[in-house]
Amino acid sequence: MSLKDQFGKDVLLTGWGHSRFGKLTDETLESLIVQVATEAIGNAGIEPGQIDEIYVGQFNSGMMPLAFPSSLALQVSEQLANVPSTRVENACASGSAAFQQGTKSLLAGTAKTVLVIGAEKMTQAGADVVGAALLGADYDMAGKPSSTGFTGLFAEVAKHYEKRYGPVSDVLGTIAAKNHRNGVDNPYAQLRKDLGEEFCQTVSDKNPMVADPLRRTDCSPVSDGAAAVVLSVAPTDGATAPVRLAGFGQANDFFPTHRRDPTAFAATRASWQRALGMAGVGLEDLDFAEVHDCFTIAELLMYEAIGLTEPGQGARAVKEGWVFKDGKLPINASGGLKAKGHPVGATGVSQHVIAAMQLTGTAGDMQLAAPRRAAVQNMGGVGIANYVSVLEAV
Repeated sequence: MSLKDQFGKDVLLTGWGHSRFGKLTDETLESLIVQVATEAIGNAGIEPGQIDEIYVGQFNSGMMPLAFPSSLALQVSEQLANVPSTRVENACASGSAAFQQGTKSLLAGTAKTVLVIGAEKMTQAGADVVGAALLGADYDMAGKPSSTGFTGLFAEVAKHYEKRYGPVSDVLGTIAAKNHRNGVDNPYAQLRKDLGEEFCQTVSDKNPMVADPLRRTDCSPVSDGAAAVVLSVAPTDGATAPVRLAGFGQANDFFPTHRRDPTAFAATRASWQRALGMAGVGLEDLDFAEVHDCFTIAELLMYEAIGLTEPGQGARAVKEGWVFKDGKLPINASGGLKAKGHPVGATGVSQHVIAAMQLTGTAGDMQLAAPRRAAVQNMGGVGIANYVSVLEAV
């Protein structure tokens, strides 16, 4: 069983585009959207007029005055005049939410070619504005003052984990070092420096504690950036082979903190099971995964939520090398959100683009050895909105 078996049609990623991530002072939200959309359409080998529908993933939440970006993609070409375009928001999973909405348009038969864009401009906003915007994705802290912002929320998750399973500081440092090392090979990444395990495991003037037990190297940076992908029901005359969407899943958890087990990430697990079930594959059939490591504790919990290890045993995947580039399931070969950057609305689309590059052998210095199947996992809030895609080489 696969998506095609269930719905009777293919969903193909036929073109993609990706901007650099970082503090992009010379770019606007509009210029980033136009850049990646133009690149994706060109890469797909189609004309803008062949686009039936557009979805734009963006969180914003007050980080920018412009709160209505859906028509910015029309700036690409006069041929896009009157094309339906919709902004999609689901916190830091906005990009994957837009991707799944585009997928559902194809499956419903209301479109044959969809352009999906994820974009965010964050660095122009002050730290207090960004902090308040991100806390808007938390039921208990939205609108309340906080000295540690979203880092504090994931620090609480880490504390619960340590109380239940034991210390995690060193393994989190190893995860950070892994992703920084991987980010060196990613030309789009915001942070391209191999910091080493000792630096990432140690509190210092250059790596201060942000919210115990999370250090600066445990936290993804504030970023600008965008990515785009063309979804089609049939191959196009693209520059590369298409990539097939084999399965997808979404699951939401209860919003109030007291209604969730802080270390189980139950809805994350459900979204993985739904995506793998639709694709008709198991974890052992994946060659790599790009997961949502907004904080290193999030990546550690992903190892357990996806079933790579039993609960409380996530450190084993690191200590035995499973999640490194040469391991049995490389995780975040792109550097992840930790090193690549996390322009929140762009992240989910970026993950799909990076995975498509890997599966078509066009990932450059990031390239893994001939992967054929991958998973992408993106979440909003502390395990609240969860999206997973299974992608296959054609």
